[in-house]
Order: sequence, then structure tokens, then C-alpha cells
Amino acid sequence: MTEVTATLNTQYEAFKSVLLDRRSVRKYTDEPVSVEHIRELIDCARYAPSDTNSQTWEFIAITNREKIKEIEELTWQELHRRAGEAEQRGLSKEARLLTKSFGPYATAFSNAPVLLICLATPYASKFRERIFDPIELVEDAVWEEEGIKSSCLASQNLMLAAHALGLATCPMTGPVLLAQDRLREYLSIRPECQINMVIALGHPAERPARLPRKPVDDILHIVD
Repeated sequence: MTEVTATLNTQYEAFKSVLLDRRSVRKYTDEPVSVEHIRELIDCARYAPSDTNSQTWEFIAITNREKIKEIEELTWQELHRRAGEAEQRGLSKEARLLTKSFGPYATAFSNAPVLLICLATPYASKFRERIFDPIELVEDAVWEEEGIKSSCLASQNLMLAAHALGLATCPMTGPVLLAQDRLREYLSIRPECQINMVIALGHPAERPARLPRKPVDDILHIVD
């Protein structure tokens, strides 16, 4: 084995260790996360790939615990409203499940010292302006999806970087599914931006077990 190959193997093993050891953590210590660390994570996020380097992402970092609690509260308010509507339609069992099971899962960011709001910004590129839009290549909804795709890549960069720093994260869409409009109003988010997900960030107070994954052979199809 050459020295270069040995170095590459070491780099790969270090990377895969970060990849496999990352967990979605829902319990955090009271230790704050520094602004320097938040900025470092966003620095890693912005180097994710994106369609035509459009970089369709922005992040809001909330470090005020009272504001995080308020976001938790408005999420619960919307959840109870949805549960009430379900009960009126005769779906009492589903309403109970929404409250008892999904509620705590959707608000697991409540004790995190930082809540990151991942936004997908409008997709714009020279190709869209000069070619795609003039020939009406696809519907506008497809371009909205481009922003979501790229901001997801940036979020994964951020979460892996957080783990490498000794921090923990948990991505969630529950608050978006339940209270997107109220969250948008509360944070004065521009109407052209989509709320992709929220990410809890902090120092871990738990070490969840690694969840099983589908075998490679079940998800890989090689075409010769």
C-alpha cells in the first residue's frame, strides 16, 4: 500500500466514523452553543452542491430559549387544533395518536439551546432565465423543489459537521407540517422562501442506539 493510498484510507475511515456515529438527538445539556460554532457549521453547510451553484438556502439560528419555547407552544397549539378538527370528523383515535405520539416527536427541539430554521430560497440561474422559462420546460412548482433539494444537501453538511464538532442535531419537519404559517409570521420569513425543516442543535445529553438500515442489496441496482 502506497503512502497516498494509506492516507486516503485513513481519511475515509475518519469520515465514515462521523457518518455512522451521527445520531438524531432529542435531549440536550444546558451548555450553550457558541456563535463561533454556529457560524462554523453554516460555513460547512454553504459548501454543499446545488443546481448550477444556485445555493438556494438560508438559515435562521435562534439562541433565545424563550423564543424556542414560544415556537414549541405555537406548534402544540396548532397540533391541538388539528386534533380537535379530527375528532369532529369522528377520528378520535387518530386525534389521540396525533397528540400523544406525534406531538412529543414534533416538538423534541424544546430543550435545545439552538433551533435552526432551514429555508429554501427561490431557484435562479442563467439556464432558467435564458432557456428553461422561455420554453416553459417545467411548471414553477418544479423550481420550488430545486430549492428544497439543495437546502437538504446543505443541512446534511451541517449535521455531519456538528457531530464532528462534538455537537448533536435532530432534523424535524413536524413544526413545518403543523404550524408553517404561524412560524413564518413569528420569524418574519420572506414569502418567497420555503421553510424546509427545523434542526435542533446542542450538546448531547443522550446517546441513542444506531437504528437499523436496509441492506445495500435492497436499495442498490447496478446497470451494466
